[in-house]
Amino acid sequence: QVQLVESGGGLVQAGGSLRLSCTASGRTFSTYTMGWFRQAPGKEREFVAAISWSGDSTYSAGSVKGRFTISRDNAKNTVFLQMNSLKSEDTAVYYCAARQGRMTMKVEYDYWGQGTQVTVSS
Repeated sequence: QVQLVESGGGLVQAGGSLRLSCTASGRTFSTYTMGWFRQAPGKEREFVAAISWSGDSTYSAGSVKGRFTISRDNAKNTVFLQMNSLKSEDTAVYYCAARQGRMTMKVEYDYWGQGTQVTVSS
């Protein structure tokens, strides 16, 4: 099993930045594709970004492209989501996810964190 724990969420003003972290434990982290999803109240879970196990490939949703950047540090078993130019519509619970397989934007990940709240005030 893989356990994922997110951190770094909080309250920021529109236009500000946050860096989310997700630390994995339990199994070899470097073999997993990692992703970030988010879910706002009353809405379905939405794909944000994903990164291959090697870090060579990344993909971001159109709503965050150019503002958010996903990265990983396999030596630290950690994946990051750098969020810049935050907007009020970015407010959501952000979830870290892991899967054994190819990178995908679909909600087809095997392991999930508990989420971290990101609130952007306007």
